[in-house]
Amino acid sequence: MSERVTAWQCIGCGRIEGAQPCIGICEDRRVDFVYASDHDDALARLTRARRQAEALAALVRQLAHTTPVAGEWERTYRALQARARRTLEALANNEQFKLA
Repeated sequence: MSERVTAWQCIGCGRIEGAQPCIGICEDRRVDFVYASDHDDALARLTRARRQAEALAALVRQLAHTTPVAGEWERTYRALQARARRTLEALANNEQFKLA
């Protein structure tokens, strides 16, 4: 995670100033900031999206690399379908799930 810097924000105009001693060469420049809580929320959403992508990729890999035994294609298909349903249900409920 990024290092956090504590600063002061004006409740009127919104100006942000950090507690640093001036060494005489300071120059104000426009910079963009986000609140730490917004940053944390974005990181949590990113982590959740990555877990979802990993789960779906694992399911697709299994589908791509599974070769049913002769005469057993329907049983294999049903098993993959059940796994897909469990994965989708876990994703919809935002639950932790096994990738295997």
